[in-house]
Amino acid sequence: WRMAVCLDQLGLKRESREGEKERAMYVYVYDQCFSSNNKNINFSCAVKDYGNLQFEEFADDEPVGVVKNAKAVGSANQRLSEAVHAIKKDGHTSVMLGGDHSLAIGSIHGHAAAVGELSVVWVDAHADINTPMTTETGNLHGQPMSFLLRELRSKTPTLPNFSWIKPCVSAKNLVYIGLRDVDPFTQTYVYTCPTKASSKVTVTLVCYRVQKPIHLSYDVDAVDPSVTPATGTPVIGGLTYREGLYVTEYLCQTGRLSAVDMVEVNPLRGQTEQEVQSTVGTAVDLLLGCFGRQREGNHAPDYQLPLKHESEKRCTL
Repeated sequence: WRMAVCLDQLGLKRESREGEKERAMYVYVYDQCFSSNNKNINFSCAVKDYGNLQFEEFADDEPVGVVKNAKAVGSANQRLSEAVHAIKKDGHTSVMLGGDHSLAIGSIHGHAAAVGELSVVWVDAHADINTPMTTETGNLHGQPMSFLLRELRSKTPTLPNFSWIKPCVSAKNLVYIGLRDVDPFTQTYVYTCPTKASSKVTVTLVCYRVQKPIHLSYDVDAVDPSVTPATGTPVIGGLTYREGLYVTEYLCQTGRLSAVDMVEVNPLRGQTEQEVQSTVGTAVDLLLGCFGRQREGNHAPDYQLPLKHESEKRCTL
């Protein structure tokens, strides 16, 4: 593996103590997964840190209809797309640690621009496929897939600072895992178009039979809030800890995991320090599963069992 890590602050409050706490948590996730001093896993790869992305702020970012922060999110995702494109052209697996799930617009767009057709595995309690015309909240973190799917191009109007986006994912190459909070538009579209709702068969189809690079976009709210409560929109009935890890381990084993987003870890939503640590610790484990850590334990590639006479000698000491 040759990994590149980029810390994206999209969705974080940059000028407040709360924002500092959010960023500190992502720095902790980074250190636990990718620091050269990390002892969690025997990495057989190089890690390159591309640093934090800095985004332009817009004082006049008025709502467009009900859609909020369009200028800021559009501009930030263009910067993010360029960064991921550069990472992939450098030959790395991209890892994006970020704020809310709207960052997937830039992450997936930049990935596809660099390598071509992708299989996207979207692990989330929500489909995030509303358009600016169907959204009830106006939050762009509930709309990223609508800007990326070719099949929704005619249904998605261009927002300020979004004209650079070209849809780059086909619905047949999109798999959802963990969906359970689905609004009427999402329900109508997801279950009548070629997207694939979660099942082992559909994941196998996309990951093995369709030989394309895989982009994993993982929202921690896909996991049950009993495990990851410190997130923005928790929904009961989610993946267990074991199921959440299985997804990352399975995709790692395909050998075609090409980019990973890890989003929506929000320590401000934890009611206790234990809830915060459970969420952050799970995010760390999910990322490590993407790059080879196994629940049954890892060993050095050159490990050999002790010889019989050495074992007998130890027993007699």
